[in-house]
Amino acid sequence: MAESFGVDAARYDRARPRYPDAMVNALLAGLPGKSVLDVGCGTGIVARQFQAAGCEVLGVDVDERMAAFARESGVPVEVAKFEEWDPAGRTFDAVVAGQTWHWVEPAAGAAKAASVINPGGRLALFWNAFQPAPEFAEAFAEVYDRVLNAPRNPWTISLVDAYRSFMAKTTEAIDATKAFGPAEQLTFEWEKQYTRDEWLDAARTGGDAGTYQPETLEELISAIGTAIDALGGSFTMGFNTVVLTATL
Repeated sequence: MAESFGVDAARYDRARPRYPDAMVNALLAGLPGKSVLDVGCGTGIVARQFQAAGCEVLGVDVDERMAAFARESGVPVEVAKFEEWDPAGRTFDAVVAGQTWHWVEPAAGAAKAASVINPGGRLALFWNAFQPAPEFAEAFAEVYDRVLNAPRNPWTISLVDAYRSFMAKTTEAIDATKAFGPAEQLTFEWEKQYTRDEWLDAARTGGDAGTYQPETLEELISAIGTAIDALGGSFTMGFNTVVLTATL
């Protein structure tokens, strides 16, 4: 699944949500400098936001297709698994990962991050969690139940709680390095307006989408579109960006 996102890198870059500027500014505050390593950089969404804030950013990603797109957008990228990547003596003021650290082996990833962060630098891991209005959560849940009949429906659980559970386990790996100070969790609330077509575009970029048979995916996309039409054709999606961060 981790390597399925590059099938349509342009769509991924176009449709995936960005991160709040307030988060970027908070993570840069107090750093010794502005050199950033973006782990699992994908098409460069996170990297470009940090570049816009004045940082020098290097990306690392396992997928050459995603890396090629990022390079075309002005982000230098090296292709490797982060745990196996060779920093060649380079160090950074921050190691960041947006929507990707769950693909990294926790202990090896934390140890590698500790080895490349400058004193006073920061590890920052973050995810966007959907917070739909109740009527949209109910409508989307009904579609997923009807089309997929899957035991785990993403619209009937709290993604914030799921990410926080993962962050608790990740904190253990960070603490085990004995290199970082106490880990801190932050939350940034924001929202984004979606048209029907924008949301359907985004739905095709989810990690689960690449696991469905083509006919099942098309049935799912069509049913989601019908549900959005029935609720007015556009909507505001709330987001909580949850962050786990620790300073070296």
